[in-house]
Amino acid sequence: MGKQKRSENTYQKINTIFMRDAKNVIMPYEPFVKPEFEYLRGLKWRGEEKVDGTSMRIEVTKTPIWDGGTVGGTLNGVEFKVRIAGKTDNAQIPKNLLKHMQEKYPNEKVYTALGLKEFIPVEEWEDHKWNSYEDIPNIYTIYGEGYGEGIQSGGWYIKGGNEFIVFDVKVNNLYLKTEARDDIATKLGAPIVPLKGYFTLDEAIDYVRKGFRSEVAENPEAKMAEGLVLRTDLGLCDRMGERLIVKIKYEDFQKYRAVYGTDDKVEQQRNDHY
Repeated sequence: MGKQKRSENTYQKINTIFMRDAKNVIMPYEPFVKPEFEYLRGLKWRGEEKVDGTSMRIEVTKTPIWDGGTVGGTLNGVEFKVRIAGKTDNAQIPKNLLKHMQEKYPNEKVYTALGLKEFIPVEEWEDHKWNSYEDIPNIYTIYGEGYGEGIQSGGWYIKGGNEFIVFDVKVNNLYLKTEARDDIATKLGAPIVPLKGYFTLDEAIDYVRKGFRSEVAENPEAKMAEGLVLRTDLGLCDRMGERLIVKIKYEDFQKYRAVYGTDDKVEQQRNDHY
């Protein structure tokens, strides 16, 4: 497949909350992987179910349309183009998943969900509160997880099919608030990652360690959910400007138990390369 080509629009990396030891096992009783997580440890974070699949995105980009097709002439309007992509620019999208997305989320539904049309003439820009071409976002992105049969271990979610579940929406470089994300996903007709509640980070750790059933799976008794993804409602960022978002996975606790035979604290040698 070759090296995966990341783009500026590739979804941000979601850190796991724990450091790992020399056996690549989580260190649940040591300081968290980022000092910001320690600082905000007692804050209530929004916890949503983590889905085991492949990261996908629907991108909508703009192009100016000139009178007669000549750049520098009279600007007639703006055209929007839809693109379905994987986690990286050259990621191979499973054929059945791509077919599902093209059929369930055609371009017109994407435009409608975002309040756009394929072509918007200059005369209608005021309706969108655009005063100039520069006011129009360069890119809209709907991020989600493609899951189901043939994707990771996702066959237990859906038997004989695939789905795309939305977890974020971004306009240019700004991630939208949850209410706006949910409104767009609902208009698109796409499912949204389930909200499991608001947790301090310690509460979230206990919740995932015990395990919980997936709300996404058709048969929730088939398997425990993969875990939680946690973020702040206000989109807080670290001092480098990166949005704070973190994951806690059930399988990490299973591995800890398998290696050390307990949930209690044990002596662990830190992995200096992690």
